[in-house]
Amino acid sequence: MTKIKVAIVGGTGYTGVELIRLLVNHPNAHIELLTSRSQAGRHISEIFPSLRGLVDVVFSDACIDELKRCDVVFFATPHGVAMKDAVALTEHGVKVIDLAADFRLQDLAAFEKWYGMPHDCPNLLKSAVYGLPEVNREQVKQAMVIGNPGCYPTTAILGLKPVIDTQNTQDKPLIESHIIIDAKSGISGAGRNAKLELNFAESGDNFSAYGVAGHRHLPEIEQGVHKLLGSKFQQKIRFVPHLVPMIRGMFSTIHLHLTDFGKAVDWQGVFEQVYKNEIFVDVLPKGLLPKTAMSRASNYLRIGVHQDNDTDTLTVLVVQDNLVKGAAGQAIQNMNIMFGLDESMGLNVVPSCP
Repeated sequence: MTKIKVAIVGGTGYTGVELIRLLVNHPNAHIELLTSRSQAGRHISEIFPSLRGLVDVVFSDACIDELKRCDVVFFATPHGVAMKDAVALTEHGVKVIDLAADFRLQDLAAFEKWYGMPHDCPNLLKSAVYGLPEVNREQVKQAMVIGNPGCYPTTAILGLKPVIDTQNTQDKPLIESHIIIDAKSGISGAGRNAKLELNFAESGDNFSAYGVAGHRHLPEIEQGVHKLLGSKFQQKIRFVPHLVPMIRGMFSTIHLHLTDFGKAVDWQGVFEQVYKNEIFVDVLPKGLLPKTAMSRASNYLRIGVHQDNDTDTLTVLVVQDNLVKGAAGQAIQNMNIMFGLDESMGLNVVPSCP
């Protein structure tokens, strides 16, 4: 099979270098172009010495015509960049996978509110597919544009999918009207920028909440629960993210209050059944709780389920690597599906330990 010609726009950020790290070992993909306006002309090993001898590509300030020579373009760029080139690329038959938020939210008003800009190509947005394979696999197969999910929404939507799917088969509610998502991320989730609050003296030996009054991933989670999963009951979602003093990793704890009907469900069995054929979603055995190290540097998302009928609660615990399943790994998983490849190709990376 001819190798997929890949371009990565914005290859100097954390998600960009994760794409490179994973694609290096992809048997059916070849990195043709790496773009960076600030680093154009420099060899990748000058920026990332860890890739010495593995990737022989020089950063360029590539124009749209050069990107059109590729089969797929990953945008590992700030919000608002991909939508400027997506129309021209897709009209030329090039598939687009955006790791920012340009093609995640279908609600234009919500996009403008949370990202502070109008959308440049609303017509293309309508046909874009939310790239969560475990939910949208069939749509991903036909997609020209993928909005790669945010890291927090990936944990939230996949953590809630078995609950919402089961709820949708019932006439009576299985959970009460509020969903609480208490989420934590490593510092790399904030990107590779020089920010005071991210320097070691500020973030080390520290643990803080942010976005308490509202976070841009909330409407994405709500879209996932209410529209993507099609919840019959419009639960209210409370989402609070936190920054923890570790480099990478994400841990989302989802608290659900069970009704009497919900207490009659064997939720451990439900989760195991829903994800039994998913290679990258691992439901842990009853009594085993996930840790971020279980997923570090890999595309695996691990789920623990704790049902306590005495207190009418169901607690779903979800871990992933925010840069892999939460970003670059999921993007490659989407690419594999779009091009008819084995979904795990290039992603059979064992979590690092310790």
